[in-house]
Amino acid sequence: MNTLQSTERFSDRVTDYVRYRPDYPAALRDWLHHEQGVTSDWHVADIGAGTGISSKLFLDAGHAVTAVEPNAAMREAAVAWLGANPNFRAIDGRADATGLPAASIDLVTVAQAFHWFDPEATRREFQRILRPGRLAAIFWNSRRLTGTPFLEGYEALLQRYGTDYTRVAERYADDASMRAWFGAGWRGGARFDHSQQLDYESLRGRLMSSSYAPRAGHPQHAPMLAALRDLFDRCQTNDRISFDYDTRIFTGTVS
Repeated sequence: MNTLQSTERFSDRVTDYVRYRPDYPAALRDWLHHEQGVTSDWHVADIGAGTGISSKLFLDAGHAVTAVEPNAAMREAAVAWLGANPNFRAIDGRADATGLPAASIDLVTVAQAFHWFDPEATRREFQRILRPGRLAAIFWNSRRLTGTPFLEGYEALLQRYGTDYTRVAERYADDASMRAWFGAGWRGGARFDHSQQLDYESLRGRLMSSSYAPRAGHPQHAPMLAALRDLFDRCQTNDRISFDYDTRIFTGTVS
C-alpha cells in the first residue's frame, strides 16, 4: 500500500471518525506517568494524530501537544475540536518526515496509525526528534474478536463484507515485533480493558469509520448494513451492545 493510499483513505470518513471512534483509557496515560517517569511538562508529538483523539488524552493532563497529521481533512477536524487549547497545535507531516526540529520532543506518541508507517524510516525520524533519553509510546485499541456473540458476529461480518479487511487487519504488530522495533531501548508494555457502549446508530457510525467498510453505492454496502442491523438486534441489551477492546501500549527509547 503506497503512502498516498494510506494517508488519504480516511478522507471521506472524517465525520464518522470524529463521532464514533473510541478514545483511549486514562489508565494508559497514568501508567506512563507513574511507571515510565513521564511528567506533564513533557512536550508530546502525537504522530499520525488523525482527528485528535489521542492528542486529547495528553492535553487533558496538561501536556503541550504537537499533532502531526498528513491528512488535511483529519487535521482540520483536530484543530476544530482542540484548537482553542493553547497547548495544542497541528502541523502537516508524516511519521518519516515530521517537520519538527531535532531533539525537540520529550514523548513521541503514536496510536492506531502506527500500522501504516514504514518501521525503519519511522525509527530514524523518532530518533532525530526525541531529546536524549526520552521516550516513544506506541498504543492502539485492539478490537476483541471473540468472547461474546456480538464480537464474534462482528468479526464474521467484516470478513464477509470488508473491502480489504484481511489485508489491513494483518498489519497490526504483535508483542514480539514491537520489542524488536524498540530493540535495546525497550522499556515495557501494558494492557488495559476498554469498551464503547453503542446504540445501533453509533454502531453503524463506528463501522463506517473503518476504511475497509464499503461506502454507499458499493454493491456490498446495503447487505452489510442489513447484516449489522440483524446482528445488533440479536445481541443488544437495553438497546446497547458492548464494543470491547484490549488497549495495548509499548514504550522505550529509540536508537
